[in-house]
Amino acid sequence: MLTIFGRAHRNGGFCDGLTRRDFLTVGGTLFGGSLMLPQLLAAEAQSGSRQTHKAVINVFLPGGPPHLDMWDLKPDAPVEIRGEFKPINTRVPGIRICEHFPRIAQMADKFVFIRSLSGSSGDHDAYQCMTGRKRDPQKLGYWPALGAWVSKVQGPANQAIPPHLSLMYPTGEARWGYPGDGGFLGLAHAPFRLVGGKDKKMGGEGMTLKGMTLERLQDRIGLLKAFDSMNRTIDQNGVFEGMDAFSQQALGILTSSKMKDALDLSKEKPEILARYGVDDPAFERDGAPRMVRNFCLARRLVEAGARVVTLNFSRWDWHGPDGKNFVQGRKDMPLLDQAMAALVTDLYERGLNNDVAVVVWGEFGRTPRINKDASRDHWPQVSCALLAGGGMRTGQAIGETNRLAEHAVKRPVTHQEIFATLYTCLGLKLSQVRIFDPNGRPQYLVDPETQPLKELV
Repeated sequence: MLTIFGRAHRNGGFCDGLTRRDFLTVGGTLFGGSLMLPQLLAAEAQSGSRQTHKAVINVFLPGGPPHLDMWDLKPDAPVEIRGEFKPINTRVPGIRICEHFPRIAQMADKFVFIRSLSGSSGDHDAYQCMTGRKRDPQKLGYWPALGAWVSKVQGPANQAIPPHLSLMYPTGEARWGYPGDGGFLGLAHAPFRLVGGKDKKMGGEGMTLKGMTLERLQDRIGLLKAFDSMNRTIDQNGVFEGMDAFSQQALGILTSSKMKDALDLSKEKPEILARYGVDDPAFERDGAPRMVRNFCLARRLVEAGARVVTLNFSRWDWHGPDGKNFVQGRKDMPLLDQAMAALVTDLYERGLNNDVAVVVWGEFGRTPRINKDASRDHWPQVSCALLAGGGMRTGQAIGETNRLAEHAVKRPVTHQEIFATLYTCLGLKLSQVRIFDPNGRPQYLVDPETQPLKELV
C-alpha cells in the first residue's frame, strides 16, 4: 500500500497528527486492490465527458440503528416498548420523529422517512446496504456495489476524480467497514478508498512516501517508472493491464488539484463547516469514528465529480455490555441530526438537491421490547431508512408498522426498491442496463421485477 499525504491542518486532525481527509490511499489502486485508474479513464474516453452529473451519498450506520427510537416512535405503546424518547412534530403535518432530531424535523419537507424497510439479512454487515442484496457465502465477491455499477455504466464525470469513492473507515468488526467492491465487474470499478483505520491491524499497514506531499509530487514520469519496476508477479488480476495511453492521465488523478482541493476542508467557508459540528476522531470501539465533517467532505467530493460516495458513522449496536440504547442515542442522534441537516441544507443552497441523492440506513432494526439492560436487541424483521435529494418527492413518511413496531403492515419496502430508486435518481434506466458476468449470464442493476418507489420518482 502506498500513502501520499497532503498538507496537515490544525483543525479536525487525528491523534497521529495526520488528517484522514488529507491523504489518498493509493495502495490497492494501481497495484491490485481498489481501483485501476487507466481503465476508468478509458471508459470516460468511450462515453464522453459530461458537464453535469448525478450522484449518491450512501451513509451507513454500523450496528443497527433503532427504528422505533428514530423515525417510527410508538408513544401509545406500553412503557417496555415505547422507550425513553418522545416524538416531536415536524414541518410536515402528521409526521412525527424523535426529539433528538430537531433540525431534521424543521426541514422534514426535504426528507423521506422509510418506516417499513423489510427483508434484512440479519447480519452485522454493510453488504446489503452497499449492494442491495443479501450476502451469499457461495458467491463471495460476486455482486458489485452500487458505486461499481455506476462506475461501469457511466464512467467518470471528471477524469481527475474516480466515480466510486469510499470514506468507509476500516472497523474492528470488519463487515461494518465494507465499502462494496467491483464484484463480477472487476477491480477497475471497486471504490477508491480515502480513509484508513486507527492502527495497522485495521488497514493502516503499507508503504508511505515519507515527506512526499501532494504539492511536491510532480514528476509523473519518474513515478510511473517506480511503479513499473515493481515485481509484476503481483499482477494476478491484470491490474497493470491498460497502463498504456491512459497511464499519464491516471497518474494525473494523484497529482490533480481537483482531488486535493476536494479533500482539503480548510478551503471550505468556516461558517459552512461549522454547520456540521465538530469531529470526534476516536473510533467507537469496533465501529467507526464520529466524523461529522465527512458529510461535508462527501458533498465536496460529489461537487468535484464523484458519482457515488459511501461513508460509515459511529457504532449503533447498543445492547448488553455494548452500552445502553438510550444513553448512546443521546450521544449519536444529535450528531447525525446536525450532520444530515447541514448536508441537505448545503445541497439545496448549491442547487444540487435534484442531482445528489442521500440515503442513511443500517443493517437491521431493533427489538420493540426493551431488554434487562435498558437496550434493544437485533431485529431484522423491520428497519428504517432516511432519504433526501435526488429530485425525489420528499416530505413523506413511507410505510407503516404495527402498534408495537414489530413488522410492516403497510407498504413494506425492500432494499432492492431503494436501490432501484437510487439508480433512477442517477439517471440509469433499469431495463436498459444488462451486463454479462464471467459465466455468460446476464445480470441487471436490480432483479428484473423490481421497480423504484413510485411515491418518490
